[in-house]
Amino acid sequence: MAVFPSPRWLSAGGSWKPLLSSTLKSHTTTLKPRYFSLSTYLRNKMEVELTAPNGRKWSQPLGLFINNEFVKSSNEQKLASINPTTEEEICSVYAATSDDIDTAVAAARKAFKDPSWKSLSGTERGALMVKLADLVSQHAETLATIECLDNGKPYTTALTENVPDVVNVFRYYGGYADKNFGQVIDVGPAKFAYTVKEPLGVCGQIIPWNYPLDMAAWKLGPALCCGNTVVLKLAEQTPLSVLYLAKLIKEAGFPPGVVNIINGYGREAGAALVQHPQVDKIAFTGSTATGKEIMKMASTTMKNITLETGGKSPLIVFEDADLDLAATWSHIGIMSNQGQICTATSRILVHEKIYDEFTEKFKAKIQEISVLGDPFEESTFQGPQVTKQQYERVLSYINIGKEEGATVFLGGEAAPQKGKGFFIAPTVFTNVKPTMKIYRDEIFGPCVAIASFKTEEEAVEMANDSTYGLGAALFTRDLNRAHRVAREIEAGMVWINSSNDSDFRVPFGGVKQSGIGRELGEAGLAPYSNVKAIHVNMAA
Repeated sequence: MAVFPSPRWLSAGGSWKPLLSSTLKSHTTTLKPRYFSLSTYLRNKMEVELTAPNGRKWSQPLGLFINNEFVKSSNEQKLASINPTTEEEICSVYAATSDDIDTAVAAARKAFKDPSWKSLSGTERGALMVKLADLVSQHAETLATIECLDNGKPYTTALTENVPDVVNVFRYYGGYADKNFGQVIDVGPAKFAYTVKEPLGVCGQIIPWNYPLDMAAWKLGPALCCGNTVVLKLAEQTPLSVLYLAKLIKEAGFPPGVVNIINGYGREAGAALVQHPQVDKIAFTGSTATGKEIMKMASTTMKNITLETGGKSPLIVFEDADLDLAATWSHIGIMSNQGQICTATSRILVHEKIYDEFTEKFKAKIQEISVLGDPFEESTFQGPQVTKQQYERVLSYINIGKEEGATVFLGGEAAPQKGKGFFIAPTVFTNVKPTMKIYRDEIFGPCVAIASFKTEEEAVEMANDSTYGLGAALFTRDLNRAHRVAREIEAGMVWINSSNDSDFRVPFGGVKQSGIGRELGEAGLAPYSNVKAIHVNMAA
């Protein structure tokens, strides 16, 4: 769960700039008091017509996507999707039972063996993925609108960061589909030995609520590239954007059953998927606690697993750092996406000589950029937390920080907009001790703890004093120190003089209790294929 901050996207892919400008100009004049209207409710069908505050209208799928069709759940149970800005229901979607998981897995298993998918060359699979990327690009404004409405992230962010990431990931892995080679191994003239890379089979994939579209692409991209079929289980809090993506998957031409997308509760649909005997792999992004439970459940059938779990990433500011640069990236690293980022650099460690100067610059940067408000407004940087439960969790940690004796340097309170919404003011704690819960626990909100250090050795020790090891950042003008410290930090990723500017071409993942395996880049292919060795006796 990574952030792709605005500076990177706004400086690249120039075609997005005029699109964003014209879109926002037209939308700012069409905001309505309510966030949607049910102009047509098709009770016996699988879609509902919605209109967002920016005036965009679309047909929202409500069903389970199995065999390229939207269907009801077996007992017709539903779950509600709530707009976190207004606290009102958007619509209800069908929620899968264990019987529905059986149906979806059977569809994926059949598709895996069917020549319509199995006999495709890598080039042909890649062409389908590139076609899907093109369709995502064409539907960018609708996908960004749904993501904003359902998740609460700013429309600007969804349009200029998240949707382009989906496009890039599908194109990247589409290009790799006919380049994921085996090898010939020289073992002497008496034997011809070679390897081939084969798909695993049916992959169960479970994605979180903080980056629904991005995480769907991160999971689907490498799995489809390698020739697998998929049952993708969505977060029950934010199902809408990926259900719309399902329509594009069918339109792109993927055969029935190759991609199946399931709404449902984790304790029911998720557990059934993880334990299903016909599922060959589980890929999960979410909390460390849930990841541990998935490991236990998957162990009964010894499934291949990839886990990307929690984090409490440190950001170190050395005394020779460019403090304006450090303040800018520290803001991006914790306040982007409402702080709901597993790699968020939520522990800032600052050399004692520059502690006061840095904290003032950091505070000023937050006050300048972190504008709370309606996520459809162009000026908004920070929208609401995704759910009431997450909102209450973040506020509870803010109260804990106060009780533990940390200083509230900024924020520290709820910030409803027009009396509604799960909004929390950007919160900065100073005078934080490493023993405090706000320093040690993953809060997953716009809340950061700033502590001080005296020496490089102490900074490294403080950075590594965590059960997590997902990401880390450091700021210094001394490149020797930068490389030295980067090697000493126990994390899967280290950013030097930036924070959280991940890239789809670069591996993403953690160590310790932050996960198992890697996503993105060439490394993201390894968890989705088996290497088979074939020996040929040349003397026969």
